[in-house]
Amino acid sequence: MKNYTPIPKRKEPKTTYEHFCKSVKMTCGLDLFKGLALTLKEFFSKKVTIHYPKEYIPLSPRYRAVHSLQRLLESGNERCIGCGLCEKICTSNCIRIITHKGDDKRKKIDSYTINLGRCIYCGLCAEVCPELAIVMGDRFENASLARAQYAGKHELLRPIDEAKTHTQLEFAGFGSVSVDADSRLVPTPIAWDKPISLESTFEKVDSSAETEEKSQNSKQGEV
Repeated sequence: MKNYTPIPKRKEPKTTYEHFCKSVKMTCGLDLFKGLALTLKEFFSKKVTIHYPKEYIPLSPRYRAVHSLQRLLESGNERCIGCGLCEKICTSNCIRIITHKGDDKRKKIDSYTINLGRCIYCGLCAEVCPELAIVMGDRFENASLARAQYAGKHELLRPIDEAKTHTQLEFAGFGSVSVDADSRLVPTPIAWDKPISLESTFEKVDSSAETEEKSQNSKQGEV
């Protein structure tokens, strides 16, 4: 059977003087100064917020937002060759490509649309593209009241000036390092990371070899 410890009932103030004393104690008590100390500490500490949308934090190159259609850097022509691999691999079935054969018997892109309302931003289209024509961009402000929100070729295609002036942002890849990767590294106490002396290693190898040789000789002597 458990033994419960009775807690004495809190004494409630009855008179006006007792109410006044309780108010003064709660106002000027230690709890108030603890809260003020925490407030002052956070007030003078480093800010962790920014003035969005006037300021933006640097996004990781692996961030997957609204897509971009890249251009060739020298000529400024479109990189997309209309192979349709991005349309076939799309798991949400939101990419549509309409092409035709030109005079040079190459495919020309008539229409390239992405239903951003259905897209899950998995990045498979950018991963499978053989020409690195479609990449995952950093434009994440795509809120809309319409459920079916389409992005056409004229919206996704990079400006030709960016390609000719080499200011077009290339896709760093899914395995690339983040911008603040160095600052987020935390050293861990691992035993194998300590420097190893070659002399001590050779001594251990020699001693183990001598021990093994002695054991073999003793076995042969017994036989």
